[in-house]
Amino acid sequence: MARDPAFVLRYLAEVEELAEDVLAARQQIVDLDVKRNRNREALRALHKDPEPDEKAMVCFGGMFIELPKAKTREMLQQDQTELDEEINNLRKELRVKVNRLYEAQGKPELKGFDLNPMSAEEMKLINRILEG
Repeated sequence: MARDPAFVLRYLAEVEELAEDVLAARQQIVDLDVKRNRNREALRALHKDPEPDEKAMVCFGGMFIELPKAKTREMLQQDQTELDEEINNLRKELRVKVNRLYEAQGKPELKGFDLNPMSAEEMKLINRILEG
């Protein structure tokens, strides 16, 4: 059974494009996670500082600015929240992209890949049920 060369090329190009989307999404998650870890380190350093009323030097795009520590802490916490949301959204999108790639390759869909963790409230309810 001979295949049309144009069909094969379109198929390979589609699979390669889907694979590149998956790799790009994974790299973006890694980059955001590195930024989130840096923010976490900065928050920890601000928390450990014995003089909370002073100012802190903050780097914004290669420029250092002196800001009150309370404002700096607030900005970092807001940034952490935004990074968490963005990473979670990218992970959800990644699941879809991986499934599309597997579908294009003719592989079965990954089982258990689309599971979501239980919330703290759900865990409390489960524990309450199990304890009787």
